[in-house]
Amino acid sequence: MKVKSKKPNKQRKFLHNAPLHLRRKLLSAHLSKELRQEFKRRALPLRKGDEVEIVKGKYASKTGKIAKVDLNNYKVYIEGITRRRTVGTEVQVPIHPSNLEITNLSLNDEFRRKILQRKGIKVEKPKEMEDKKNVAPEKTVDTKILENTEKDKEMGSKS
Repeated sequence: MKVKSKKPNKQRKFLHNAPLHLRRKLLSAHLSKELRQEFKRRALPLRKGDEVEIVKGKYASKTGKIAKVDLNNYKVYIEGITRRRTVGTEVQVPIHPSNLEITNLSLNDEFRRKILQRKGIKVEKPKEMEDKKNVAPEKTVDTKILENTEKDKEMGSKS
């Protein structure tokens, strides 16, 4: 992931041409002091659902959940952080991850739990995830269509 050159133009070129699996790592933010002690890590890649606090910039000291992570532009969009355009519409403000601090992790992702477990930390599945497994899955459109076609075939054979 490191570029050997110290030249700024080569660093910019690396960021511009970086593949997606490296861009994800580059979109990392520091953990709050409590999370740092709990998970024994300084930083983690950001993902949708994390709660963050803006540390620097115009929106400093505001908090919110991450609504979108933009890998192409290295920006994060946070729920509730908006500005009014001249047309009058509200748009979300893109924020660079270096200006953020993670205050609450979303542990719904199995891969993220594995990252933390590699450090020897026991991470349990959120209760919401366990509740979803006990609920019967809803029928999708495809299964409904199949059931309807089977009924049509049965009715057609009876006639």
